[in-house]
Amino acid sequence: MNSAAPFTHEALFYRDEDAFLAGTAGFVSDGVRRGEPVLVAVREASIGPLRARLGGQADQVHFIDMTEAGRNPGRIIPGVLMAFSASTRQRFRMVGEPMWPGRTELEYPACVQHEALINTAFEGSRGVILCPYDAGSLPGHVLADARRTHPVVNDGERRVASEWYTEPSGLAEIYNVPLPPPPDTAEEHTFSVGTLAHTRKIVATFAHWLRREQVEDLVLAVNELATNSILHASGRGVLRLWREGGTAVCEVSDSGEGFPPSFTGLSGFGIVMVNLLCDLVRTHTSHSGTTVRVYLGR
Repeated sequence: MNSAAPFTHEALFYRDEDAFLAGTAGFVSDGVRRGEPVLVAVREASIGPLRARLGGQADQVHFIDMTEAGRNPGRIIPGVLMAFSASTRQRFRMVGEPMWPGRTELEYPACVQHEALINTAFEGSRGVILCPYDAGSLPGHVLADARRTHPVVNDGERRVASEWYTEPSGLAEIYNVPLPPPPDTAEEHTFSVGTLAHTRKIVATFAHWLRREQVEDLVLAVNELATNSILHASGRGVLRLWREGGTAVCEVSDSGEGFPPSFTGLSGFGIVMVNLLCDLVRTHTSHSGTTVRVYLGR
């Protein structure tokens, strides 16, 4: 690996714990020896074995359970990766595992968009991100998409430039797919600039079974989405609310072009905040408008 390269985004395909440790421990250890800040954000079950393999070097590594911190794929770039890289002026090194067996079909498009947008969000940065993929358990289409979102792929034997790498915005658009239809039982409300206060009350009343801080987060997220609709669409929109088990689902639809897929500019702050507040955020934009659906309480 060229330590002078400005930024590298690499996929590591592993088939068992030994292969995972062989691929990640050397990468992390090399960063520690170079004096680089190192973050490891992987499944909790993998942290203990990796700590043991690293020995005393583990004390110089920051570990995060990705299944908790990254349960919303849209939270990983601003809330995990950028939060860490912004804490240092040095060249950084990160291990991030955004895809694991058990991710749902609903989450998957957001996972692919996340991996694609890493290449845009960190372009020109001084660092390297290694993304492990459990090739022994994940479906073939997941590994195929990993080859499209990572300029470099390492299968444990060879580290090569990916011939399938795809321009990030184009791949993100491929996964700009329609959302499953709301249930027939969903509440539906229209909103406009004069009804935002009432809309907030509707959301708070609907989500009464959640913890108080969750209700506050959901109200803030929906208010941000509704405000964006008013400012950037036709000045009005539609709010739909329903419950999936213990999860509150809120959907805001309008005739606008949606939030820009940015994590670095002020124009993207609203959707970053929504992702930080919610357990999952899914967006679909078409010629007729934008729909953003948020989940909280999962």
